Amino acid sequence: MTAVLVTGPESAAAGREHQERVTASGSVFALAVFEARQLLLQLPLLFFGLLYLVYVGYGLFGRDEGMDAYPVLHDVDRATQGGPELFAVALLVCVHRAALLNRRRGLEEQFGVLAMAPARRTLAHALSVVPFAVGVAAVVDVQFAWASLRPGAVGHGSVFELAVAPLTVLLAGALGVLLARVLPHPAAPLLFLLAIGFVTSLLPAGSGTHGVDWLWPAVLQNGGTPVPGELLGRPAGWHALYLLGLTVLSVCAAMLAAGGRARLLKAATAVALAAAMAGVAGQTPGDSSGLQAERKAEADHPAKFQTCVERAGSRYCAYPDWKGWTVDWASVVRRVQAEAGGEQATARLTVRQRIPEITDLTADATLPTSSAPGTVTVGTQWGGNRVPEFAVGVARILVAGNEQASVEMCDARPVTTMWLALATDPSPEDTFRHLRIDDSLTGSAAVLTPDGGSMSVSAQQTQVVRELFREPHDTVAARVRSHWQQLVSPHTTTAEAARLLGVGVPKGPDDCQEG
Repeated sequence: MTAVLVTGPESAAAGREHQERVTASGSVFALAVFEARQLLLQLPLLFFGLLYLVYVGYGLFGRDEGMDAYPVLHDVDRATQGGPELFAVALLVCVHRAALLNRRRGLEEQFGVLAMAPARRTLAHALSVVPFAVGVAAVVDVQFAWASLRPGAVGHGSVFELAVAPLTVLLAGALGVLLARVLPHPAAPLLFLLAIGFVTSLLPAGSGTHGVDWLWPAVLQNGGTPVPGELLGRPAGWHALYLLGLTVLSVCAAMLAAGGRARLLKAATAVALAAAMAGVAGQTPGDSSGLQAERKAEADHPAKFQTCVERAGSRYCAYPDWKGWTVDWASVVRRVQAEAGGEQATARLTVRQRIPEITDLTADATLPTSSAPGTVTVGTQWGGNRVPEFAVGVARILVAGNEQASVEMCDARPVTTMWLALATDPSPEDTFRHLRIDDSLTGSAAVLTPDGGSMSVSAQQTQVVRELFREPHDTVAARVRSHWQQLVSPHTTTAEAARLLGVGVPKGPDDCQEG
């Protein structure tokens, strides 16, 4: 028996419509792949792409020492955003040029007889940018993974912050396509960029906290003192939504300008507009009163928010993200304290991490000088110059008792402090130079301390310290211990300290006494 399947005209029409949609989607995808390959051959894109990779490579392999060895991951994530900006500009120009290629060659009429409508060709040009955004996302992931795998890494990154760089690339491509459909002129990208620059210059200068600054794709806010991640207050999620909505809106607007009239396209346009506006609204309000209160509380009363551990008789208190650094702090404390004499050689210290009250994430603020006895301030950065700065902070507590008492020392104590801090340093004179604000080894200068302030060292004290570094370590160490009480007394002059330590006595009165 043979069964005959009878197909009605409605089902046949539906089948043809489905097949046409599948064929059209495949054609869009094929054209997008072709256009992506063509973009890859554009010289501006190649140049700025290689420049971006060199910039990232230098950051990964060219700076393995200092504070880069101790990255704070919630600062690293937003540091990935600025790198691809020039690449994104080049992509905007190249996509605009590619979308106008048919018009420039007089082939627009010939393409008009094809089954693929102009709106679909526009979509293909927009999709050709996706591989480049994926490539930038891969580079960003490598940057973040490289930092997070370092033994000294602390903090937690944000997926929304990491999404900004690839979203910026997508947005640049979408704007290039939109300009090609709205302003089909070769100079349109340049005029657009000039207009953006002009409008930006007219906007009120801000700190980058919220508002108009967040209308720009990347808001870095780098350079400030790292703070706990919960205190950043960056609307990263809303900003990512804003960029995504603006990208889709630009593509939809380009398709509408190219003659697209499908209901799905109109619906996508409405949804993208709503998403972009929601992102703008979410990133605009500014820091809440609750966040401001939390920032003040953590700056004024850090002990309430910290975890403390005991190491070798001293106490180390850090914010949760930084507790892994207490081992490094303890090694410096042991090294400095081993050079001290009297009771201070075994004194119990408290190392307390402190942050300034946050008003601007780009500001490297100083901290109020503490008067707490036996308490050493440590910051939220480590490695490089921060290590000897911390050693100075430990030494001045052993010598003066508290940070406030060490601010104005015009006697033997700065000499004792600097020797304790740098006695076991591999290159004490070079480190001494880097600690001084003017990078000098003569005359009076201010020496950096971990609270962001400084300790004054006079010209005579500088001379004595340098001569101590040239003497055998064990000889000086024995003299320091045997004359400890005199060397930490505010009544002992710099000249007397030089005699006690067996080095040349500087001529004339201390210049700090003259001031």
